[in-house]
Amino acid sequence: MSTQLTTPTNRQAAEALARSKGEPNWLVELRGESADLAGTLGWPKPEKVRIERWNLTAVGSYEQPTAVSGINELPEVVRELITEGTENLLVQRNSGIVWNQFSSDYASKGVIFTDLETACKEHGDLVQKYLFQAVAKDEDKLTALQAALWNGGVFIYVPKNVEVELPLQAIFYNDQAEATFAPHILIVADSNSRVTYVDCVVSEPGAASAPFVHPSIVEVFVKPGAHVRFSSIHHIGETGVDMSIRRSVIENDGRMEWIIGDLNDGNTLSDTKSILKGTGSTSDAKVISVGKNAQQNSLTTQAVHFGKSSDSNMVTRAVMKDSASAIINGITKIEKGATKANGVQTEKVLMLSPKARGDANPILLIDEDDVTAGHAASVGQVNPEQVYYLMSRGISKQDAERLIIYGFLAPVVSEIPVEAVRGQLQRLLERKLEG
Repeated sequence: MSTQLTTPTNRQAAEALARSKGEPNWLVELRGESADLAGTLGWPKPEKVRIERWNLTAVGSYEQPTAVSGINELPEVVRELITEGTENLLVQRNSGIVWNQFSSDYASKGVIFTDLETACKEHGDLVQKYLFQAVAKDEDKLTALQAALWNGGVFIYVPKNVEVELPLQAIFYNDQAEATFAPHILIVADSNSRVTYVDCVVSEPGAASAPFVHPSIVEVFVKPGAHVRFSSIHHIGETGVDMSIRRSVIENDGRMEWIIGDLNDGNTLSDTKSILKGTGSTSDAKVISVGKNAQQNSLTTQAVHFGKSSDSNMVTRAVMKDSASAIINGITKIEKGATKANGVQTEKVLMLSPKARGDANPILLIDEDDVTAGHAASVGQVNPEQVYYLMSRGISKQDAERLIIYGFLAPVVSEIPVEAVRGQLQRLLERKLEG
């Protein structure tokens, strides 16, 4: 089935599609309201990047998914990303889920791991309580458009005091530019629970030759004492525009870890924010980006402190080749009353070409006196003395530059706590850096 949305702001089409999929009335209404909002709101305005010049309306049409009977039926680009031995895996192809596998042991403990569309039908009261609460649907045109069009996606709920020891993994892949590709991820970790979530967003090499947009939203709710690790690697082809908004709300003594690899070949808008709501809440964010050709990258990482004794750390490292550009914004905001809060951020850009561009913008917004905060930022090219030294030891210039790049990224890659994610990121880094 293919339902064409002639414009991203068509309320009638958005509601008709929702009804055709059997979605509950509250979700049909939410989609309709969001479609109306998308027609009145403006696009996000990140620093120094004119995203309105990008092709942002190529959202395509909904494509009815066809489930596969086994992992061996999935394309190689997907199979190589599956964590060996995983029992917990969701795979979305274009507009919907085609594979769903979940351990019965965790299900018996009350853990929910399913696609968000199914969760809206089977766990409607729970989903409705959190959906579009960390990210408001009326924030801007992007959030409204995603609220109207999202499909497939992931829903995770971990009950109180439950630890999910094995990673929960999802793979989102696109092999048809004309299909709507807009997953929404919603994670709720109840008090004193623990969970690790890993995903990869990829497009089939050469399959999507026409322009397409990947509007994605992530919402994570970390309840008191809970710990969530969120790892996401994006590798979408040059005809795709990746627009990913991520938000977490962290309560007392909760901990949020972000690990983001933005390795797309097309233009990228990536915005990751932690809202440290509770006393003793902590957030740690690590972001890596590699750009090539003429792609533009807008990478924003934010931490907003409300809780006393809250702590945030943000590290972003970007490598730009050819005439690619990276605008990195690190924003630490400490609100009045967040005494003893601590916020630290570091942004570094390495440029491999005279035409490459990097801009690091550390921003500290402090409304409380009794706090600590700091930042560091640097932009530069490969040090020719380092290259010469390695070449003097018999290493070719190309290999010398590669070693320097890996050394530049190593402080982030080496700290990734999940071995499978580390391996996936390293493979994709090698693939992109070698062209």
